[in-house]
Amino acid sequence: MPDPQPTRPPLPPGAVVIGPSDGHVVNVGGFDVRVLAEQRDTAGAFSLIETREAAAGGGPPLHIHQDCAESFVVLDGRYAMHLESGEFDCPAGSFVYVPRGMVHTFRVLEPHSRKLNLYTPAGMVGYFAELAAGIEAGMSEAELDALAQRYSMEVVGPIPEGYLGRE
Repeated sequence: MPDPQPTRPPLPPGAVVIGPSDGHVVNVGGFDVRVLAEQRDTAGAFSLIETREAAAGGGPPLHIHQDCAESFVVLDGRYAMHLESGEFDCPAGSFVYVPRGMVHTFRVLEPHSRKLNLYTPAGMVGYFAELAAGIEAGMSEAELDALAQRYSMEVVGPIPEGYLGRE
């Protein structure tokens, strides 16, 4: 007879434990976002997501976060990270910090790449859920810009071909 599932002790107030198969997953067209910690989980200190890109070539438009810094840890695969006016090759194990207000983007260089995105203070998690719903509804580029603005993100470049599963 298999061992019964171990029971978890109650969490202390303010603590968060997310197991490897836990977390809310949002399918955003060309990639998936696994929400690990939101503003409500961390009293606004940070939000943390894992992104999984099945195909190479995707990436968001050039943009700026007005309300938070963003950090990336590449878990698998490889990304080209663009910061201000330079591009950096970032294979698995790389860390990138983007201060609040800095122009940046990334491009997936290898299929099945994965990374963690840490926003400090907390931000952006609700954006991906709204973006997924907007894609499903056929959101226009102007509507995508308005969505970004609601989350204090300024889009300063065109939406790349193939981003969000669009051609």
